[in-house]
Parts: sequence; C-alpha cells; structure tokens
Amino acid sequence: MRISEISKYKGKTMCVVFDGGERLYIHDSILSEYHLKEGMDIPSSAVKEIENANTYRRARERAMYLLDGRDYSFMEMYEKLEANYSEDICLRVCKDLAALHFIDDRRYAEARARELFDIRHMGMFKAKTELKRRGIPDRIIDEVIAPYEDEESSFARLEELVEKKYERYLTDEKGVKKVKGALFRLGYSYSEINAVLDLYDLDFEE
Repeated sequence: MRISEISKYKGKTMCVVFDGGERLYIHDSILSEYHLKEGMDIPSSAVKEIENANTYRRARERAMYLLDGRDYSFMEMYEKLEANYSEDICLRVCKDLAALHFIDDRRYAEARARELFDIRHMGMFKAKTELKRRGIPDRIIDEVIAPYEDEESSFARLEELVEKKYERYLTDEKGVKKVKGALFRLGYSYSEINAVLDLYDLDFEE
C-alpha cells in the first residue's frame, strides 16, 4: 500500500491517505515511530501493526488517565478498558502497567483492607468477599487481612461500630433484630454479634 498523503487531522492526530483512498488516523508519535512518509510503500500487515500500535497507545493513555484519579486492581483496569478495546490490547496494557507498578494488586489490596476494616468496619467475611470481587488473588487477600484477624482487635472494631452507629436502636426486640441483620450483612458472624451485644443490658425477650 502506497502512502499518497499525510496531513494533520485534529490535535496530534494525523491522517494517512493511501493510493486507494483508504485513510488511517494515528497519533503523530506513531507516525514518527514507524517513520511514515508520503510516497512510502508498506505491506498490509504493517498497516495492521500500525493500527494496533495506535490502539494500544490510546488504551494506555486511557488507563493512565484513570490511574491519575485513583488506584485500580489489575482486574478493575482490565474491565474498564474492555468496554472500548479488544481483549489482547486490554491484557497487554494491564500487564505493561503492572510491570511498571502503576498497577499493583498488593498495594491496592492493602489500601482497600485499611478502608474496609478501619473506616467501613466490615467483618472478615464481607471484607474478603469485597477484595475477591475486585480481582485480588487469594494469596494476596490472605496476606493483607492477616493483621486484622486478631480476635481482640476484631471485637474492638465491632464494639466501636455498634457504639457509634447502632447503639440507639438497642431499645426493643425489633431494634435488636435490625442491628443483628445489619451487622451480619457487614460480614460478622452471629457469634461475634451476640458477643458484642451481650455487653448491653438487653432486659427483654428477643
């Protein structure tokens, strides 16, 4: 395929026109990388390679833009990109960014664990489910939740949560059931919940 014309399109996007009328819109950095010039003959396979390189660049730029706002797990970033890009492009971008530590599942999981346990006061089961839902491998999950598994600190977190958010409901049987349901949905076992509620003088039948 022979390049008949190269012109600026919008911003840093260039328009490459071939003799047959086909047009290729690529970033000027890709133009420079492949040393494209008017009058050059290139095989169809090379055109496909150039298109893929340009698509990869767009996908990587999108990923970097997203990472500028917050951290992402490998799976979260892949799912964000796959709405607009092919599987191989998404996987390549995520692997490259992971190699450069722009994406780091351990760093991400440690930050999320602090949020889930210390800020949102989740129980162990719900926190593990949340981390798994975000694509964190089981090995990393087990490692990042280890500091929160101590029974004494877990009890203290649950006691603090009940005191700050739920104590006002512990006035009748209906309120107690409401609190138990809420705490169970946060990932606490009934034995943990009952142990904390035993601290309160609930002098009515449940």
